[in-house]
Amino acid sequence: MTQPLALLVAGPTASGKSALALALAERFGGTIINADSMQLYRELRLLTARPTPEEEARVPHRLYGVRPAAAAASAAWWREQALAAMAAARFPILCGGTGLYFAALRQGLAAIPPVPGWAREEARSLLAAEGPAALHARLDAETAATLRPSDSQRIARAYEVWRGTRRGLVAWQEVAPNAPPAPYRFAAILLDPPREALRAAIIRRFDAMLAGGAIEEVRALVALGLDPALPAMRAHGVPELAAYLTGGMSLEAARERAVLNTGQYTKRQATWFRHHPLADTQDTHIIHARIGGLAQFPEREIEKIFAFVEGRR
Repeated sequence: MTQPLALLVAGPTASGKSALALALAERFGGTIINADSMQLYRELRLLTARPTPEEEARVPHRLYGVRPAAAAASAAWWREQALAAMAAARFPILCGGTGLYFAALRQGLAAIPPVPGWAREEARSLLAAEGPAALHARLDAETAATLRPSDSQRIARAYEVWRGTRRGLVAWQEVAPNAPPAPYRFAAILLDPPREALRAAIIRRFDAMLAGGAIEEVRALVALGLDPALPAMRAHGVPELAAYLTGGMSLEAARERAVLNTGQYTKRQATWFRHHPLADTQDTHIIHARIGGLAQFPEREIEKIFAFVEGRR
């Protein structure tokens, strides 16, 4: 029996994935399932560029804003939730930029052996003494490419695994999994826009976030008094705007830092997607020239995208 098809819409932050997924879901009767680790958190609608309520009303959306910022999500938790959402969807469209989530879905999750206590203690000590960026620099190159240098919680976990097992997290993903690959055929659309176009999109988007109330969103998040190591507290724009709110940084400096950090993260995302195919070559459609959703594509490009998906259904 032929396995059902799932479509992956992937690419770096601000490349236009959500708009493209929405158009595809409307055309093919799909359900959009979030595959972005930050869009899981309900307190961060603006700064994670979650779909608007109006967009969510147009087609079914799943796993957006479903997790409190106080509860860190794992790839294993997301995978379990995503598989349940996929099973209930006529045509699942997974949309996001978290490469580890796509790998966990397609390849399963590795059976990582227990990490010795000394490795955990070493990770915590180095994190406290040197900070997340320095610890990130100590990771193996493959794993480092999947993590933001500010993501202290995931960096510490990656470091303790590397030190305790002498194998990086990404390398563990390539060994026999303890959770099998998802029972689907996969096709993928990968957005890979030019660097300058992407930087301009990042600037436009962050300015729109500021105009739309991002400062108040961060103010409300900070008021919760959460552990600053939690993933939601490290989302792009949160540390910078939190520093502005406490007087540690001007708004212009916070804006420039957030744009810079987001741009650096998109480079790491692009590196990950180059080295970790989302689907077989014949089932992957890569878009280089445009960003921002179907409205900015020539009509012939739109038809090519639709024909690619139709040819695999």
